[in-house]
Amino acid sequence: MSESRRADERGLDRGDAFSPEGPVEVAVVIVSYNSADDIRQLLPDLRREARAMPLRVIVADNSSTDGTVAMMSEHTDVVTVRTGGNLGYSGAINAAMRHVGEAEAILILNPDLRLDAGSIPRMLRRLRSDPRIGAVVPLLRDQDGSVYFSLRREPTVLRAAADAVIGRYWQRRPAPLSEYVRDPREYAWSHPVDWATGAALLLSAPAAAVVGEWDERFFLYSEESDIQRRLRDAGWLVWFDPAAGATHRRGGSGASPDLDALLAVNRVRYMKKHRPLVAGVFRVAVIAGEQLRRSPANARSRWALWSSRRWAALPHARRDPLQVDAFPRASIVIPAHQEAAVIDRTLAPLAHLAAAGRLEVVVVCNGCTDDTADRARAYAGVRVLETEEASKTAALNLGDAHASVWPRFYLDADIVVPPAALAPVITALSGGTALAGRPSFRLDLRGASPIVRAYYRARERMSSTSAALWGAGVYGVTRAGHARIGHFPSFTADDLYVDGLFAPEEKTFPVTEPVTVSVPRRTSALRRVLIRMRRGPAEQGVDTGASTARELARSVRGPLSATDAAIYAAFAMDARRGARGAGRRGADGWERDDSSRGSAAPDSLVGAG
Repeated sequence: MSESRRADERGLDRGDAFSPEGPVEVAVVIVSYNSADDIRQLLPDLRREARAMPLRVIVADNSSTDGTVAMMSEHTDVVTVRTGGNLGYSGAINAAMRHVGEAEAILILNPDLRLDAGSIPRMLRRLRSDPRIGAVVPLLRDQDGSVYFSLRREPTVLRAAADAVIGRYWQRRPAPLSEYVRDPREYAWSHPVDWATGAALLLSAPAAAVVGEWDERFFLYSEESDIQRRLRDAGWLVWFDPAAGATHRRGGSGASPDLDALLAVNRVRYMKKHRPLVAGVFRVAVIAGEQLRRSPANARSRWALWSSRRWAALPHARRDPLQVDAFPRASIVIPAHQEAAVIDRTLAPLAHLAAAGRLEVVVVCNGCTDDTADRARAYAGVRVLETEEASKTAALNLGDAHASVWPRFYLDADIVVPPAALAPVITALSGGTALAGRPSFRLDLRGASPIVRAYYRARERMSSTSAALWGAGVYGVTRAGHARIGHFPSFTADDLYVDGLFAPEEKTFPVTEPVTVSVPRRTSALRRVLIRMRRGPAEQGVDTGASTARELARSVRGPLSATDAAIYAAFAMDARRGARGAGRRGADGWERDDSSRGSAAPDSLVGAG
């Protein structure tokens, strides 16, 4: 049955249909977890708004068991995305973002909202009113019609301590003493804010592109404060506009001691990410608040806050098991030079798929004098090639000559890729318009020196790293994408070279289980890696110094970020000098980061060298 006929049967105008394809003014993203009833009530509000402007509606479902997906199948003009598990709020938003398409703005909505008529056009008008505005939030009300105090101030140690000690006794205290904005006058006028609860958040498409993916370390709670902090750090304003409104049922995420504990823990996670020097003191303030509110209801919160080792027991992303027979086919080329120490842990997660014929795995041992080849041959379904030429470029081209399946991935031999990290990328490359892509990745900073940590903190604040094929130690291309590459040239940084062959719209970065990349532990090791990395762009005539400097300057928002940026800049300039001095010496070989390779635990995923 056509959607227009469904519209007629609902007694609505045909003009209330959504636009699954083509350009729209606003793409609406709704995260669902057993939210069928809420979404059923929200959709009529969105259809009413669609009469005034073209909307695309995307529902990202976190493996609901209440029939959400079946219910959504009745709405053929809604894009329904199965996330492949319960990825949490951030993970589901990232999954939905792949389907936004051409849109001026993206509206993130909780399913348990009811929108006031005309709210979306009003928010979009506000967004358009000032090019500095990157996000707009509306006025939220509780079900009884009262204003819900949704506005927040940036967390500080003083605010956390005041909220803990006097929060119950002095509700409308001065701004320096509370994270919560409880003055009704602040909800009566339109103005910029630090951040607001994420029940309804309209992002401009340029701002969303700059800040990149939502941080999936925040399974639930604090993800909205993080994304709005990153917007402000990038120079955008977050704007509150009471002309747009919505009623929020709240509690749509459920309630439990574990979720209460996650709320407290994620506040500490946020501070560890953005203000690590005061995160310990902030944690003490949060613990004090939980102690002062001591009751059986928050016992789990107190338990979790005492040790970060307990955080893994709290709710976190879970992916549905992958079925071997349903795993999408692809090939993987692994150049391996003297990799006996790590090749087993790289091949082990892929072995069952290789043995079943779902993955064509080709290991190219180039210039090996150890037993890398023998270890690789021990895995059924893995093809091993050997060449005496100790060149990564030669290994890539030899692997290409023997691989036959598309899409094709190129994997560093010291990177461990979970199958769940590959499957979404294979699917995206097999059925979409993208020509190249890579899985998500995260940096493992455990054991790294303070200077190294500062360098990578600065790098993580630079959004350009989220839109490049390099960084994860693995990337893939389609047959058409490989035609761009042809024969790999003798450049040091093959991933940088390949990244430069594709326009942003030709690359895909689907949300996946992240590949964990271990960074150099020592300053000397980081310096060696950066010199090698810098030599790659120099060989290719690429110089991103000016754009990097501008992006680095925009990341500075305080003394700590300024210090991190200065350390990053010092390393970058040193790498330039080192790369010029080294010339092409060793360009085709491996310059390892032994500081992370040798110290990694068996279950740690290693790369970056």
